[in-house]
Amino acid sequence: MASRRPDSFDGLTYRGNRDEPHYSAAYSLRSAEPQQHLHWVTTPPDIPGSRNLHTGERTPLYDEPPGASGGPAGERDWNAAAAQAGGPPPPEQLNRLTGFGIGFVSLFAENVLTHPCVVFRRQCQVNYHARCDHLTPFSALAVMYAISKAQGPRALWKGMGSTFIVHGVTLGAEGIISEFTPLPREIPHRWSAKQLAGHFLLKGLTAVVALPFYCSSLIETVQSEIVRDESSSGLLDCVREGLARLLGMGAPHSRRLLPLSCLLLPAVCHAVLRYAAATAVQRAALWLHRRAKQRRQGSADPPADPLETHFPELAAAWLGSLVADALTFPLETALHRLSLQGTRTIIDATDGVAAGNGGSPLVLPVNTQYDGAADCFHSIRRKEGWAAFYRGFGALVAQFALHGALLAAARTLLRLLLLEAKAG
Repeated sequence: MASRRPDSFDGLTYRGNRDEPHYSAAYSLRSAEPQQHLHWVTTPPDIPGSRNLHTGERTPLYDEPPGASGGPAGERDWNAAAAQAGGPPPPEQLNRLTGFGIGFVSLFAENVLTHPCVVFRRQCQVNYHARCDHLTPFSALAVMYAISKAQGPRALWKGMGSTFIVHGVTLGAEGIISEFTPLPREIPHRWSAKQLAGHFLLKGLTAVVALPFYCSSLIETVQSEIVRDESSSGLLDCVREGLARLLGMGAPHSRRLLPLSCLLLPAVCHAVLRYAAATAVQRAALWLHRRAKQRRQGSADPPADPLETHFPELAAAWLGSLVADALTFPLETALHRLSLQGTRTIIDATDGVAAGNGGSPLVLPVNTQYDGAADCFHSIRRKEGWAAFYRGFGALVAQFALHGALLAAARTLLRLLLLEAKAG
């Protein structure tokens, strides 16, 4: 009698086609059984060709046809039938579209719509001549409107391309460093002190790599449109000026220009502290949200809501960035003043618009003389007072208020669209 191949050996179980076996971590030895007595075995995720059970699915019986248990195959059959009948879009497609829509709105609000607030905030931080600290958003919005009326709307969106370049350099440097070093790019759910220290070290090294380009982007952001040379301005000027400052080449600067070595410590401290604060607040907010949701719903499984899948994470990220920027605002003020010193930059007056020739705004040069980070902190406290560390804080409040309002409006609009799609 011909021998039969056993269905299991060494703790590994055959599943599916015997010519192309799949193995799963089911550590149970079974004797050879007929084909109809094979049980369904779950497998870890991210294994090509595996059949994984997800939340809300039940184990299919051996006499059920594939896709009859509500799994991916059954969901595809339902989606195809709904599409052929001209019914509402399938839930999976609605989930993807909702996530893409609300994510796009968040990125647009964070990097494009609120960029004028970033421009005015940085101008306030480096303007040591200012008489008004703009601690509230009302005074900041009034001056921003006056500047845009005198110079045009472009004056408030200057340097936006360079900020995208800095983000790209930061992400690229972080990926390359984590690829060639053992420093973890993500913190696991159960982390150790060594993993956390390595992750923060990665963030610090990334800030060091992006520092010269960040300084160039800062100059483009705060430089007044009146003195800007249109013929020499381009999208890659941030990269060219960053490399020139790194190598000590390019246009001559003042002798008061600080070397990049003097900016490494405040830049690394600002990047690491801001990331740590933002991540801690974001995770705490998500934990509180899940706990409150469990208390409201109890043990019952609620119906899937695409907005509840994506919006809490964006809201937690918004809150984390707000708290982190508020906590690191004094350090950011000192870093911007040190980065701009000796670059012969001319900024707009943040106290208002002067009635000069043709109603042009008053511009001011940046002529600070700090010896380092410690001297910068001491000089600001002694000559300008503690409030000077938060100069331009009203623009930060306006920035996150606008961002949050746009997220809330997008959530309401997407909820109405989902209700209409389900009803149709």
